[in-house]
Amino acid sequence: MNASSKFAGFTVGLAAVFALALGAGAALGPEVPAPADTHDTSTHDAGPGSITGAPVAEQSPGGLMVTDSGYTLALDTAQVPAGANVPLRFRILGADGQPVTRYVESHDKQLHLIAVRRDMAGFQHVHPVLDAAGTWSVPLDLTRAGAYRVFADFTPDGGDGVTLGADLQVAGAYDPQPLPPVAAATVVDGYTVTLDGTLTPGQASKVTLSVARGGQPVTDLQPYLGAYGHLVALRAADLGYLHVHPDGHPGDGVTAPGPGIDFYVTTPSAGDYRLFLDFQHDGVVRTAEFTLTAGQSSGAAAPPAPEPMPAGHGH
Repeated sequence: MNASSKFAGFTVGLAAVFALALGAGAALGPEVPAPADTHDTSTHDAGPGSITGAPVAEQSPGGLMVTDSGYTLALDTAQVPAGANVPLRFRILGADGQPVTRYVESHDKQLHLIAVRRDMAGFQHVHPVLDAAGTWSVPLDLTRAGAYRVFADFTPDGGDGVTLGADLQVAGAYDPQPLPPVAAATVVDGYTVTLDGTLTPGQASKVTLSVARGGQPVTDLQPYLGAYGHLVALRAADLGYLHVHPDGHPGDGVTAPGPGIDFYVTTPSAGDYRLFLDFQHDGVVRTAEFTLTAGQSSGAAAPPAPEPMPAGHGH
């Protein structure tokens, strides 16, 4: 076979292979790029840990990072002396590094600041003052030395709710305390507050906190931050922050001013949690504290395990 014949045969064969491949591609259809993942992984759709009364998808707790969603909690100092009236100054920085100066009110305030020692002692819920330059300031009671976690819970103008956390060291001898045991009732300033409910990880769990004084139910609680009670839950293992609010609000024609306040709390994992209830009566805000373990009832002892049945008596 001469060279021309060989070349012609090669060309015909190559054309046949190309045609076969083209036909296979047409049969399978054109390649379409996979769609981009449009799932919103934000944890602030309704505010960190926020509950509206219905079961919600699992959310990560807030306050575990000093920077989140483009915002940074910048404390003026990370260490302060112990004292009863210690000034704390901080700024919320945007993605451009500049202080944020415009906020949206949430529960009657532009920013909620929570300070608590890492052993869950010394809990405080305060509301700092913002100056024109974007610096917040507030005095804290830091008579108990140790390592504190400071949470800033806010909604920037045009953005979603964010909770940021930063560590604050209070100089002095640190005497850490064990987590208080699970209990169904606690007493604060002569008020007895009882808790009924369980925490089920990954589900909106209803808990009811009821207030009494002198053995009589309190039925004239006063609104505080737009509700008859304000609840903060912290995960004991890492101080993950869940900000929850009652089912209903004053003036809705349904919600009563006590003695019971219903909350829906979604815990992201099993384990111990510390709950702090702020309530107002006779013009004074008081805080009742509880420990709960996700998956266990409030203060109720687990039933004893059944004794094994004798051999041969199974069903």
